[in-house]
Amino acid sequence: MEKIKVATGVTWVSIPEVDMHVLCGCPMDSVKHLMRLGLIRNLSRDGQTFETGPNAILLADTQMQNGDFANVSEFPVLHMMYRQGMIIPGHPGNTGRKPMLIGLKEQIDAQSQYIFRGTYGLSTMDELMQTGLGEQQAREILRLKNRFNFNKIRKTEELLDLVVVDDKPKVLDNGVVITRKGFNLYSISYNGESVEIDLNLHKLERYEPPYTLDFHKIKREYFSVIHLGEGNGWDRNRPCMGSLLTFQGKFYLIDAGPSLQFSLTSLGISVNDIEGIFQTHGHDDHFCGLTSLVHTDHRIKYFATPLVRSSVVKKLTGLMGVNEKMFEKSFEIHDLEEGSWNYIEGLEVMPVLSPHPVETTILYFRSFWHDGYKSYGHLADIASDRVLKDFLVPDEAGSGISEALYNKVWRNYLIPADLKKIDIGGGMIHGDAQDFRDDQSRKIILSHKEGELDDTEKEIGSSASFGMQDVLIPSVANYHTIYTRDYLKALFPGVKRGDLNILQNGKISFSNVGTILVKKGETVDKLYLIISGLVEMINQKEIQNSILSSGSLIGAIYAIDGKNSEQTYRTASYVEYLEIPRELFLFVIRRNNQEENIRRLSNNRSFIRRNRLLGITCSCHTINKIADHMEFVRIKKGSSIQSYRRNGILVLHSGRISLYYKKIFVEDILIGRVCFFEDLYEDINPVFTEKVEEDSTAFLIPFAILEDIPVILWKFRKVYSHRLRIVHEKSTQNI
Repeated sequence: MEKIKVATGVTWVSIPEVDMHVLCGCPMDSVKHLMRLGLIRNLSRDGQTFETGPNAILLADTQMQNGDFANVSEFPVLHMMYRQGMIIPGHPGNTGRKPMLIGLKEQIDAQSQYIFRGTYGLSTMDELMQTGLGEQQAREILRLKNRFNFNKIRKTEELLDLVVVDDKPKVLDNGVVITRKGFNLYSISYNGESVEIDLNLHKLERYEPPYTLDFHKIKREYFSVIHLGEGNGWDRNRPCMGSLLTFQGKFYLIDAGPSLQFSLTSLGISVNDIEGIFQTHGHDDHFCGLTSLVHTDHRIKYFATPLVRSSVVKKLTGLMGVNEKMFEKSFEIHDLEEGSWNYIEGLEVMPVLSPHPVETTILYFRSFWHDGYKSYGHLADIASDRVLKDFLVPDEAGSGISEALYNKVWRNYLIPADLKKIDIGGGMIHGDAQDFRDDQSRKIILSHKEGELDDTEKEIGSSASFGMQDVLIPSVANYHTIYTRDYLKALFPGVKRGDLNILQNGKISFSNVGTILVKKGETVDKLYLIISGLVEMINQKEIQNSILSSGSLIGAIYAIDGKNSEQTYRTASYVEYLEIPRELFLFVIRRNNQEENIRRLSNNRSFIRRNRLLGITCSCHTINKIADHMEFVRIKKGSSIQSYRRNGILVLHSGRISLYYKKIFVEDILIGRVCFFEDLYEDINPVFTEKVEEDSTAFLIPFAILEDIPVILWKFRKVYSHRLRIVHEKSTQNI
């Protein structure tokens, strides 16, 4: 047996005697990590070249760890089926074995739903028509979908060997034994040998991408396109195809690929800076980053046609094991009309149907300027002319595409734009650069390809490196100045406008990545208001460092109290900031009688920042809102705290409160941990009781302040699942 650490949370186990190769843990980009280490190789046999790789996947016990998907098996499964040839008739890799998924029933069921939706999207006439399609249009889409899927929509269990593991050792047909030892802990044994597998992430760990990215300083333009990646699901050196629009100084994503958080950090952008996302379709290389977007402090605007949205929602909620209402709680939904220009606060967008195995639209954007419209076309994913011609059938004659729809698709593909990004990934479900040789767009960027462009492709379109920015309409207004004013208003609501202007008149400075702004133990002689970029607040006493984004103020409480800084503040990207001299700051807040209020808010903010559930990813604006509504309460030992349940959640500040399920002790609620959050949900029942073990203090935070903060809703749900898991394990031990 061979065991190799592939990446954080990912291990490779190989048992050559029985031709079993197990990918243990499958977060996003796990296949790319295997490629990077040479664990996937090219082979030639019987006149065919194909790849080796895993033929089984051991799933983590939980769907998410530290804010990222832990089980994302779509691309590993696709690799087994097609790049290894396990389901291709007559292929040397097809030995009759199916790709194998191994894990707890809960995770197997979730992966089964997610893989089905990732393969087929909406699978019936009823599901298609529920999105508002007429019968004829739904039938046409289903005919096209059937052709992509070889005229058969199959259940996941027909494609994969699904192996459920419980508390007893599982003996596979080949003699390999899988034993679950604890939460995310397994052993794999064969013929007297055994290896231990730990799929847990530590508190500070995140799943990492297989590539590195340079840091970039970007500008909030009036209308521009920032290129987030031009690779595909197999390109281990680059992020997948994606774009970031700036419009009137706001950021809008087009799709959310793997390692989105990593890409945004390299640009100095927090997920809380994102205004909205436009979704083309739900394949993992355009979908996986949605987990980052639900871990934000506001409901990001979600733009898609009802057809695409329904497909994506069913896949995401199936994967995460929640009902579809959680999607509505996580995003502010804005449905787009297909084939029409939709107005969005000055920006216009037209989604157009694109033939694909799952529901897909390409997107055209435009904005009017003094010399006419400026436009951008984002064509992901598309089909080649060769494939669509092969799909041509007479109207209503079996699966395929009608001539009328074929002509409409190509008219839409060839709409000229000032800037157009095109999928040229090839094969059956991606485009071909040659089809756009005569495209009249002003600039074409070729994308979604594994590896570099060849010479014929270079004659047709350009390349784009990560972080490159194409400006369609430059900004005349200084959006950083506008946002700085808004940040100061949020930070100091009781300060007069004229005095805010005094603070805003400070020096604007810029620091490179890795610069220390304030060192622990230093005297704070000036405050730093972050205008753009990310700053890490380092405190070795805490479990996890906080990341401060635009709008955050550094040093307020130390400036007021005259104390030295208790943390180090270090730039995590390129950062632009406003410097506010301490004496000027003190003069303004004292003249406005705000010193005590700001001290209170600053202390509350510090408590929130130290609290893992509230403070890691929330923006300054949201933290200020929470800090302003926190009520400090004192609780006597042995007293009932049920009266607080009607009003909000309790966050323990000091003392000790124990949690019970019936007579089973679950855990002590630690400082900074919460109770009573169940009332934020419709599908969670309050099954726990609390016992005040000693005199305690806590903060009461109203439900109304928290109910629209997605990151809090998801994290509290995770806490609830964790507590139920403790109950289950203790109940099992008692049996």
